[in-house]
Amino acid sequence: LNVTEEKFVLDTLAGCTEYKSILDVVVNAFYVQDGKYCPISERNLYIVICYLATFQLEEIGLQRFSRIVKSLDTAKMQQFLRFFFNDLYLNTWIKDEWSHFYDSVYVKENWIDPLLRWQPKVQQLIEKLTDKLRNHTTTVKTSRVTQPKEFNLTVPKPRAIPPPSPAPLPVLPKRQPVPPSIYKPPKERKQLEEIKTKNIQKAKIIFSLILFNLAPFICFKFLFRIISAVLVLWSQTSCDREIDPFLPQYLEVVWESVLAEYFEELTKQPQDLIDNIPIKLNTAAILREGALYQRKLEEELKRIENLQQGAGDPSEFLEWQKQMRGKDLEEQLTEIECRRLQGKLSREEAVLAHQNVIQENKKKADLLREEKAELMDLYAEKRLQEQKEMKELVEQVMEGHKNVKQVKAKVQEYKQQIVQQVCEESGELLRQALEEKEEENRKRYELIQQIRAIESTSSIRHKFVDLTETGGHGLFGEMSIVELRERLALLKEAQKAAEEEKRDQIIHEKQAKEQLILDKLDQISQFRAELGRAAALKQEEKKKSQSGERSIKDERILNLQKKIVEKTMERKKQAGLL
Repeated sequence: LNVTEEKFVLDTLAGCTEYKSILDVVVNAFYVQDGKYCPISERNLYIVICYLATFQLEEIGLQRFSRIVKSLDTAKMQQFLRFFFNDLYLNTWIKDEWSHFYDSVYVKENWIDPLLRWQPKVQQLIEKLTDKLRNHTTTVKTSRVTQPKEFNLTVPKPRAIPPPSPAPLPVLPKRQPVPPSIYKPPKERKQLEEIKTKNIQKAKIIFSLILFNLAPFICFKFLFRIISAVLVLWSQTSCDREIDPFLPQYLEVVWESVLAEYFEELTKQPQDLIDNIPIKLNTAAILREGALYQRKLEEELKRIENLQQGAGDPSEFLEWQKQMRGKDLEEQLTEIECRRLQGKLSREEAVLAHQNVIQENKKKADLLREEKAELMDLYAEKRLQEQKEMKELVEQVMEGHKNVKQVKAKVQEYKQQIVQQVCEESGELLRQALEEKEEENRKRYELIQQIRAIESTSSIRHKFVDLTETGGHGLFGEMSIVELRERLALLKEAQKAAEEEKRDQIIHEKQAKEQLILDKLDQISQFRAELGRAAALKQEEKKKSQSGERSIKDERILNLQKKIVEKTMERKKQAGLL
């Protein structure tokens, strides 16, 4: 660029930066109303046109402004100028928005009134742009383009388009059949089951033989019964003393019966030793046990009162309740069995449904293969037709390339002429704008220096504070600092007195609680002594009543156990033979 063009560009850039706030008001409103579909990348273009129309229109003149506008996109410039030079917009919201940044009188006299004076002439320019759009005239860009030169090359002969070969149809690979070994159980599973059963038998035999080492920990009566059972089986075996294969099952049954009797004997021991174990109780445990004994005492008194009033014994009701619960349990077991059978039936139905789905899928796959073959035939025919059309289109394009070169040369010459005219006119404008801008910057710098000198002067301020006076703000609870300190001291003394009173109250409550716990301990000890005596009397009566029945009950239990062992041995021998 020459000096004038460079000056004009620099002045325009400086002005757009300085008045960016008021220019953004117009451009943002344009994008909201009329320029909804304009690209955001052209925002700077609208800012520059708005700056030239507002601040530089009187300096550059309408003729140069028209040239700049006509060198750009016609539709975009026509749309933006029609929006900006609208009388209603200039007198209403544009004026109000600019008045937020500058004085309203200055805005009206220096910016709005000149725009309204230029509005009729700019309206003629807008009408010309509208007529140009109606006639569909092509816009000319102002970019400088180098002039191309053609290469002196020989024209190649057009090659013949070979006929297309039909695309081969895809062939799916043949699927391998499923091996039959998938539906058979593996051999390793059978071997593992056999090994597992052998290990279980060996472990039971070893466990029964090691039982002799547990003599110090088991009662002699039960150990004698186990040894006698083993000796009986030993005598029943052959002379070579081989172990009978059914020995582990027999020992298992004997071991279960012996342990059952052993645990019954343990449960029949007196509970005096367990009850007399000293246990350290905390406060919560003491209160909880005292509440329990008190509740039991109230229940017993209530029961005695009911008996005195003629209430009946609830044993019959409990028996009836037990029978009804047994019936409910049987019904629940029947319902569970029905559910199991229903689940088995649903499984069979699911297998049948799965087989039906497989058959339907096979039918659908056959239909899809037939449709695919038809579509492939149609695709091959359509492909041949498209290749014929493409060949005709290539011939038409080759003919159109011959006429394009002449049109390009004419357009290139027209662009160069327009660029030269614009450069000559803009050079002088840039030089004038640069001088004015330098003068304006010099005055602004002097004004800034004066303001900084005024701000640098320091001001000394002194303020004296009287602690006995109020602030004078007119509030209800207003007081001086001295009065505030006295009231705080009184509040602290009252708080200390309240703390002392609270501390004495806590001590009295703690002493009352300790006395309550001691009373509860005395009550608990009395209840325990009475319950121990009652339990001892009840245990003696129970022993006397059960002493006559124990011998008969023991003989019946032994007979039943022998029969159970014999039946178990017979069943397992038959299972082994089978």
